[in-house]
Amino acid sequence: MNTRSMIFTIYGDYIRHYGSEIWIGSLIRLLKEFGHNEQAVRAAISRMSKQGWVMARKEGNKSYYFLTERGADRMDEAAKRIFKLKPDKWDDEWRMLIYSIPEEKRHLRDELRQELIWSGFGNISNSCWITPNSLDKEVNSLINKYGISKYVHFFTARYEGPEENVRLVRKCWDLAGINEKYQQFLSEYQQEYYEARNKFQNNGLSDAECFVQRTKLVHEYRKFLFIDPGLPEDLLPEKWLGSPAASLFSDYYKLLAEPASRFFEEVFQEGNELENKNLEYDFFQHPLLIEE
Repeated sequence: MNTRSMIFTIYGDYIRHYGSEIWIGSLIRLLKEFGHNEQAVRAAISRMSKQGWVMARKEGNKSYYFLTERGADRMDEAAKRIFKLKPDKWDDEWRMLIYSIPEEKRHLRDELRQELIWSGFGNISNSCWITPNSLDKEVNSLINKYGISKYVHFFTARYEGPEENVRLVRKCWDLAGINEKYQQFLSEYQQEYYEARNKFQNNGLSDAECFVQRTKLVHEYRKFLFIDPGLPEDLLPEKWLGSPAASLFSDYYKLLAEPASRFFEEVFQEGNELENKNLEYDFFQHPLLIEE
């Protein structure tokens, strides 16, 4: 597993709930559980800093890394999508983004394309992207980030044919391919969940093991952010495996959540000289752990 990618996972699932900041020594200790060495962690966090996801501050001879506003926004957006258990209802409207970015700014065009895919847009034709989801905030953020307001047009519209909306969806997204990925996830993690549950009931899982399994679970599941556009229920095929995959993820996550958090807190606290440091995290307010 890529070190930088693992750091993103740990920031998103743990660190952002604890003030969004961590001592580099604690981060190195956590990543050691996955076989990443100190040099790899320092190189990865340095790269993330250069890319604007985190910033560093010094306290004595200790270096702490905290999420930037951009990093925090991305983590919040990812968490909102990862922990959603059911697709939204659709308002029957499409959002359409059209851009014409000059060739000399081609690098911006390439970066924008990747950002749009991550946010869930589908490419219907050259430089024309659509989504049924309300992503006005995300689009405005991208326009401001890249300074491309004069090259972009953003519409809200209704599709009047000649085809049906579901056929339009098939042109923009490979739902069959995404369903295959969900099937692979279910096949791998269903058995792992049953085994972990049996071990858990017999006190056969340590806090450290729960931390590793929960982090790997989130790390694997968050890969769907890059391929699943999060379409509304109305536009999904009848046998959509995203919903059972979300349920499995939720059940497995709940099983591991508390002991995994204990392990993280132990390592996290060791890196803080002030024992009375206030944590912002309320474990029982986690979106998957609130009783409905």
